Amino acid sequence: MARRCDLTGKRPNVAHRVSHSNVKTKRRQLPNLQVRRIWWAEEGRFITLKLSTRALRTLRNKTLGQFLRDEGLAAG
Repeated sequence: MARRCDLTGKRPNVAHRVSHSNVKTKRRQLPNLQVRRIWWAEEGRFITLKLSTRALRTLRNKTLGQFLRDEGLAAG
C-alpha cells in the first residue's frame, strides 16, 4: 500500500539524520495519513480515502467536489 495522499499527492520525503559527529544517514519523513470515509454529496454515497491531515483540514471548509475541482482532479 503506497503512502500517498489520494487528494493532494503528498508522499514520503528523503532527508538526512545528522548525528552529533555530523555523520549523515538517510531517513524517511512520512506524511501523516489517515483513512477516512468521506460523504460525497454529488454521488450520494461514502467513499474511503487515505488523506493527509492537511487535506482533512481543507475538507472541513470545502466539499469533496470543490476540492477535486480546485486540485484539477477528475471526479470519479
